[in-house]
Amino acid sequence: MNEYVIGVDLGTSAVKVSAMDRSGKIAAQQSYDYPLSQPKPGYSEQNPQDWLYGTTIGIDRMILKDGIKKEEIKGISFSGQMHGLVLLDADNQVLRPAILWNDTRTTKQCQEIMDKLGDRFVDITGNKPLEGFTLPKLLWVKENEPEIWAKAKTFLLPKDYVRFCMTGNLGMDYSDATGTVLLDIKQGQWSREICEVFDIPMSMCPPLMKSVDYAGNVSASYAMFSGLSTATKIYGGGGDNACGAVGAGILHPNMVMSSIGTSGVVLKYEENADVNYHGQIQYECHAIPDTYYSMGVTLAAGHSLNWFKHKFDPDEDFSMMVEKASQRPLGANGLIFTPYVVGERTPYADADIRGSFIGVDSMQDRYDFCRAVMEGITFSFRDILNIYDQNGQEFDTVVAIGGGAKSDFWLQMQADIFNKKVVALTNEQGPGLGAAMIAAVGLGWFESLQNCAKEFVHFGKEYLPKPANVAKYDELYAIYHQVYGQTKDLCHALLNFRRED
Repeated sequence: MNEYVIGVDLGTSAVKVSAMDRSGKIAAQQSYDYPLSQPKPGYSEQNPQDWLYGTTIGIDRMILKDGIKKEEIKGISFSGQMHGLVLLDADNQVLRPAILWNDTRTTKQCQEIMDKLGDRFVDITGNKPLEGFTLPKLLWVKENEPEIWAKAKTFLLPKDYVRFCMTGNLGMDYSDATGTVLLDIKQGQWSREICEVFDIPMSMCPPLMKSVDYAGNVSASYAMFSGLSTATKIYGGGGDNACGAVGAGILHPNMVMSSIGTSGVVLKYEENADVNYHGQIQYECHAIPDTYYSMGVTLAAGHSLNWFKHKFDPDEDFSMMVEKASQRPLGANGLIFTPYVVGERTPYADADIRGSFIGVDSMQDRYDFCRAVMEGITFSFRDILNIYDQNGQEFDTVVAIGGGAKSDFWLQMQADIFNKKVVALTNEQGPGLGAAMIAAVGLGWFESLQNCAKEFVHFGKEYLPKPANVAKYDELYAIYHQVYGQTKDLCHALLNFRRED
């Protein structure tokens, strides 16, 4: 009989479920979309039942359409959209729609956290409070929906709610718990100090588990609902960034992940909780037990390139546009772009900064502009990598995933701008692969996630920095790095002008 693990990748717009065999080969995949509600500007909510239905439908389709037998599904684990607040009452019933990671209503609560705890908060959690995190959402509900708050007995994150519905057991893994900014990252437990300062009952915080920990078998009630077997074991899982890092093989201290999606993520494996980045970048527990990862975010990475194409070159094939951009000279004939078109997160945390083209010249063509956009996005990643250099954190390999890994030109550009070896994956599957690997390790198929990666994760071609290009990009980056400081006051004034109009 075949044996499979299922990785559930619970995203913001859809869930994707992947069944993999013991060799890491994908046997079947299904996905299911669900709606996003934005009832007011800055609000972003979802119905937690939609996640459960979508996940169940995806698994059912693999059983009914792809020929995966329920007895062959040995283990299931999860990658989940992070930070989203699910509130349950005393009967574990959902009290209100989940408030998601991209909801920005909590600026006041973030300021309140810093006013009351300041640097002490960063010392405890490893992070500054941001609107996306869970604690500010809890405080918002407490302040604005007291009738809901009075009934709330437990909070969970999205994938934890689905796992609870499958097993009947409450819990949260450490990688997602750090993203709540209620966890004492050094002690590995919920922070009593933070809970007491903000009058949050400790009893609301769910039991903690490691990502590879056994969370329970499929319950009889969920088996009846889903068609799964009660013999199937469920494992903790992790936040999407942690699982994405596992699926990309970021399992050793010398490795950094460069992910160019709509936003951009630079993520580094960390071995202990003693590194203090002073809140410049996020610091989280990894899905690998007793390890950590740090992470910086560029808000508009791939979004900047998509914006440029759709506004200025909508009719050309995307790959052809990039190919022609690659033929323009390094430095795009003296043109620099800063990718702050929706504000920036790392290293500036400035929602009101906006992008710039610097050095516009009548001799340049649209492919110079395209190349400048790609170089600017990559420079923004180097801004994050600089934080590691400033803190003495060494690494020698960058694993590129997402849109930046689909072009030889962009992969080589990353190697030259970072002055590091860059590799891509031959079987990129994102966080769902990491979730499946967690289930495989939980089942005992492999001793560790590192051992599992040898079978499940496959690296492709290596791109080595070219010294002549490195020197030119160093010179250009020194100019790029000045643009934020030179333009921030102008951008803020322009944004105020728009708001007054």
